[in-house]
Amino acid sequence: MAKQSPPSLPPLPAATTKGHQARHLLAVPDDVLVDEVEVLAVSRFSGTRWDVVPSDMPGADLPAGRIASPGEPGVLRLTRHSHVHGPYAPRGDGFELGLPPGTAMVFDVVTPRERWDDPPASFGGDRDGLARAFPRALPNREEERVVRWLIAAARRLGGSTRLDVAALWDPAEAARRDAGAGVVLRPDPAAAVDLTVWSDVWLDPQAAHRVLQAVHPRVVLATQGADYQGPPEGIAEKPLYPGEKMDPDVRRELHARADDYDIAALQAPIVLDGYGLTIDLGHDGYVTVEVNGDEVLPLLVKELPWAGSGAICYRVVWDPPDQAESQMEFPQPALVVARKRAADLVGRVALALHEAVGGEIADEAEFLLAPEDLR
Repeated sequence: MAKQSPPSLPPLPAATTKGHQARHLLAVPDDVLVDEVEVLAVSRFSGTRWDVVPSDMPGADLPAGRIASPGEPGVLRLTRHSHVHGPYAPRGDGFELGLPPGTAMVFDVVTPRERWDDPPASFGGDRDGLARAFPRALPNREEERVVRWLIAAARRLGGSTRLDVAALWDPAEAARRDAGAGVVLRPDPAAAVDLTVWSDVWLDPQAAHRVLQAVHPRVVLATQGADYQGPPEGIAEKPLYPGEKMDPDVRRELHARADDYDIAALQAPIVLDGYGLTIDLGHDGYVTVEVNGDEVLPLLVKELPWAGSGAICYRVVWDPPDQAESQMEFPQPALVVARKRAADLVGRVALALHEAVGGEIADEAEFLLAPEDLR
């Protein structure tokens, strides 16, 4: 049985959608606050705002909305066509929700119903279980964006989602189309390993190497390359392709000009706009740090004063020993163990970089993390 919610929360109604809409549920445990869901929505959708603010959130910003009446759920706008209604109690109004034990609050998410024409491919990874949830056709366009946000939010909050439920309890919707699969997905928080540090501070490669050596002694700079040896001997005398009729003197002149261009480029000052560091974990794969400037930033980062023109991105990535296995919804135990060890190192690397350059830390879903979350 789902955990009992505070008596002030209303039960989930049977009907909230129209014929062109889809309906999905986000279920969260009792240690999650409503404003945490709001923050995750703001992190992904630039148009997020409360149309109806839950009555227990009187401090919420109200540019155009209103406070909910007693017993009325809130309405959080994600986009013009997608809304989050709630919170509701973890029970339906006369029906069972089929949600996991430990659920304390439920949010009803309504979005345009947009699907591909064909069923999901039977090959490749499906880490989030979307093919199980949408066996007839995967969402696309706005519904896909909303569904992927729901999965990321459930992963971050330790909750779950029940997807494509519009026709399960609504007789009008059931008459319009077959019931959806109604699959419950409980995204594994441990499956999201990669982290990114966003900052306005550029660490030179040697400085970054020293910072990370304190975390792991086997970190190496991935900037070494082979010395340029010039074009192959006699290339200026060979035709470009069989039967090519270029005058030999013209060909030699073109190659000479190309050589001059290459020499000038090699003699010019080197402008470093990115570099990498790697840590070899043996059977556990690699942890890689990719450093470069970026103008495409998470929504909550680009609004900061120091990020108005872009930021330096320190992306800490785990390269698993088996990429295909890592994208399975239920990977083999050996991969899970390797992932756990790598995730611990990724967290320590990101924390060390953040202590050196400041800024913000984001997870794979571009949700921000506090440094203490990684300690």
